[in-house]
Amino acid sequence: MTDIPCVIFAGGKSSRMGEDKALLPFGGYPTLIQFQYERLKKIFTNLYISCKSSDKFDFLKENEKANLIEDIKTDGIYAPTTGFVALFDALHTQQVFILSVDAPFVGKTEIEEILKHKDEGFDAVIAKTPQGIHPMCGLYSKNLHADFKAMLTNNEHKLGKLLKDSHTLYVDFKDEETFLNLNNKNEYAAALKILR
Repeated sequence: MTDIPCVIFAGGKSSRMGEDKALLPFGGYPTLIQFQYERLKKIFTNLYISCKSSDKFDFLKENEKANLIEDIKTDGIYAPTTGFVALFDALHTQQVFILSVDAPFVGKTEIEEILKHKDEGFDAVIAKTPQGIHPMCGLYSKNLHADFKAMLTNNEHKLGKLLKDSHTLYVDFKDEETFLNLNNKNEYAAALKILR
């Protein structure tokens, strides 16, 4: 178990999926968010959910409701920026591990590989595969809090640009399947096949 908090990002619009991906059944659980929450709480002592609204997480026990961090209220902005600003406002921690709700195959091995670099002074430590970087899987420092606020003010939401302009370490992984994101129905169907 690690004391660095983990935040599962589940506040996206899910426009390509056509329905809220966090609420799709997955891995023997009624919802993908519950699947993620239950497996990640075996790795992280402190686990949170970043969300637009807290009313869809009825699987949480009463004492776990405090682990919901609602995004900064904005008109029509569904970018992770709103979640980053809210979580750094809420959590008194220097570092936080981020994982998107739609990346169900990132496991303990990958997480530990990223966390190995927690004491090396980077603004961010991010997963990378041959196909590219995975900004929603990695370790972020509170050093970026002001940058996220500026991004929100300027309506700029490209995490890749922020990471490029910051002191970022990219951790290389070879297996693309581990970092599969469930953005649409085809990817969801592919993930269900992997589970079998």
